[in-house]
Amino acid sequence: MSGNTVTRPHSASCTPSRAARELDLKRSEFDLAVHLGRIRTAPDEGGGGRRVARAEIERLRSDPRFPEALRASVQAVGTSEGAAIMGVPPARFTRLARLGLVVPVRFYLNRYRVVVWLYLADELKQFATDGTNAFLLTGRTPEVLRSQLAAGVDLRPRNWRGRHLGFLHRQADGPWQRAGVLAGFLDPLQVAEIVKDPYERSHLNRFRPGPPAHGTPGTPAAHLLEKIMTADDPDEIDWLRYDLERTLDEARAEQPAPRPASKKAPTPPAGPPDPPDEPDRPTRGLLSRLRRRSG
Repeated sequence: MSGNTVTRPHSASCTPSRAARELDLKRSEFDLAVHLGRIRTAPDEGGGGRRVARAEIERLRSDPRFPEALRASVQAVGTSEGAAIMGVPPARFTRLARLGLVVPVRFYLNRYRVVVWLYLADELKQFATDGTNAFLLTGRTPEVLRSQLAAGVDLRPRNWRGRHLGFLHRQADGPWQRAGVLAGFLDPLQVAEIVKDPYERSHLNRFRPGPPAHGTPGTPAAHLLEKIMTADDPDEIDWLRYDLERTLDEARAEQPAPRPASKKAPTPPAGPPDPPDEPDRPTRGLLSRLRRRSG
């Protein structure tokens, strides 16, 4: 090559799409790896979202088991495959999930608007190989658990919310962002009860996350996604409200919410200068007489 060729140094970081390609991951696998903390990201100083440091990519690629180990750590499976991993019928797997014994990591809506929960294969393997869980995998389900199922318990949405909340908290850069994350899991009416100031509420909504899946506003799918995202258990709501109030106090102390500048009363336009004071008529007459006498 010519000696005049200029060699540009590698960037210190790259976009998520570029990082996913360099790590041999699908974009959905990359996003889940970030969600789980397998891949560390940092805010873009230019305000363009999050980026992945070149050193982080090199750290992951230096693993002798790369890329198989990284892919395996983010393998997400549905009910049928999860049941096969654990060696149980799909119906038993669903019961375990409803009871909160296995926790979903993602979900999506199929074409029939049915929620499909996904679970980490690694976590299911660990659950199945843990000897203390053997009684849950075979035989009759304990009475206390059967009574909960009969009462309609389903902890999958709540457990997913708890997991997703942890991820969003790790990505938040300050107390207003953390408060916005908490508000994203509460009904807007609950938030309005806590944040009565409209300027604070408007500022908070800037950081309020939406569901990870998207539906056209106003459609049944969008309503279902909103329902999954919103806390519905009384103790869950109480905890979120308490944490939101505490985090808001931190945010206010660090930086109050912006407000419109107060308007000053307009200054009246300057008029013509006042004429010099003239003596009144009696005074003018007296001055005239004095001048004549002196003349």
